[in-house]
Amino acid sequence: MAEPETTVAGYLLTRLKQLGVDHLFGVPGDFLLQFLNHVLTSEVEFVGTCNELNAAYAADGYARIKGVGAFASTFGVGELSALNGVAGAFAEKVPLIVITGAPGTADFRSRPLLHHTLGDYDIPLRMFREITVAQTCLETGETAGAEIDRVLTACLVHKQPVYLRIPSDVVVLRCPVPLPFEFPQQASSDPGALAEAVTEAISWLSRSRRPVVIAGVDLNRFGFHQEFKDFLDKTGFPYVTMMLGKAVLSEHHPQFLGLYEGDLSRPEVQVRVKSADVVLQVGNWMTDFNTGGFTARSDLDAMITVDVRSVTIGHHVYQNVFLPEFLEDLTKGLARRDPADLDFRSASEACLHRQTRAFHPQPQVPMTVSRLFDRMSHFLEKGAVVLAETGVSLFSAAEMLLPEGATFVGQTFYGSIGYTLGATLGACLAAPGRQVVLFIGDGAFQVTGQDLSTMVRHGLRPIVVLLNNDGYTIERVICDRPYNDLQPWKYHLLPEIFGGVPGRVVTSEGELEEALAFPWADLALLEIRTARTDCPEALRSAGRAMALRNQLEVLP
Repeated sequence: MAEPETTVAGYLLTRLKQLGVDHLFGVPGDFLLQFLNHVLTSEVEFVGTCNELNAAYAADGYARIKGVGAFASTFGVGELSALNGVAGAFAEKVPLIVITGAPGTADFRSRPLLHHTLGDYDIPLRMFREITVAQTCLETGETAGAEIDRVLTACLVHKQPVYLRIPSDVVVLRCPVPLPFEFPQQASSDPGALAEAVTEAISWLSRSRRPVVIAGVDLNRFGFHQEFKDFLDKTGFPYVTMMLGKAVLSEHHPQFLGLYEGDLSRPEVQVRVKSADVVLQVGNWMTDFNTGGFTARSDLDAMITVDVRSVTIGHHVYQNVFLPEFLEDLTKGLARRDPADLDFRSASEACLHRQTRAFHPQPQVPMTVSRLFDRMSHFLEKGAVVLAETGVSLFSAAEMLLPEGATFVGQTFYGSIGYTLGATLGACLAAPGRQVVLFIGDGAFQVTGQDLSTMVRHGLRPIVVLLNNDGYTIERVICDRPYNDLQPWKYHLLPEIFGGVPGRVVTSEGELEEALAFPWADLALLEIRTARTDCPEALRSAGRAMALRNQLEVLP
């Protein structure tokens, strides 16, 4: 009996579905249309975006909720428009599948001067090699299946983007029907290195009188939440998160102190980490925003650093020790400590913007950033997806106490402004039934705002909180000059222009209450007008540090 067959497109779409990709973002183009025709008859829904950059951002936001995301674009002009979005996913370890519809295989052999091609057909591939962990250019039906599986496996193992180029004639070539996908198994540690690392770590932590744990982004990216929670529950140790690792566990956990960002932290968090005799870092990235401009503790004599595949204890480095196995063995070997003896106050009692503190609106008082986030901390629902754009929004939302089950999304490392608008589209489709709230500034919104129309088109209902402070505030805190100015838009009217219902302008606390109480049946856009210089002190401090690093003259 002949082996059952499908097309190369059918093979890839089956694999996407098996990985949990139910939506494919993208923009049509002639080299891609053959593949998109197959998408339309598959179980994967195509979601057309206004441009390729937003398609990449949407797939990134989708992946942060569902574990992997994908987008498709046409050769050259399309894929290169998405390059920045893929770069952000590469930098921040987001598993993204990049699909490029390409000219036919005969064209790759003869290289005619086709539109979109740059003359040299391999330039896009060379560019994507720098920001993806695996690439393939599908050429035959016989080899396509193995190549697709190879790059998809790399995407899941490394949690970073991969690149698939599909010539238009290869799309319809026959290949075997795919078997169930073999998800990659977690690698095992070197037994000797693991045992030595655990023994030394237990010795340090057992002697410590004031330990503290810093939880990082890799716990989110690689899904090690349960191992980390088991460790905390067993030991009683207090923990903080850096901005990239925000909401790795419930922020109502009694051992959670709050956000740690070096010298930009709340005073009691800063003091507690500085005074710790042992600091256990788990899955952290020591970026400038994460560390408060590189002011976080880094003294090796008190530091145990656990990365995904290695452990460093003081000056001793243990390679091939994998984070989940290390945490599991460390948990078994440590005794329970009474949190009351470890000198800390939980974030639910001290976080800057928290629903555990009553909020009393003052209707006539002008809106401020601080009061906005105080109020929104009460508005967020359990299980909410909260997205915060780089700048005022990110630095403010990072100090919110998020509700149980919340997910926090912010591009804290790569920091491409406008990222969260596209990511919100992806998050809405990845998390149906969950409240999705976006905090974004007017400057970032002007970069990518047109895909509000895609949200309206698909009947999505995020709450978009747009902070209109008249320009690029994140740049103003570095150097406030006229190049940070923008043409003011009537932002609240845009949803209506795109086919939805108009938003609301909010200038006072009373108007905010009215807007939040309105029975929105569609996407809700709240245009929050604040003073131009109104921003959190942490952002001002970051601005001063960036000005110094870039040797900018301090201007009046």
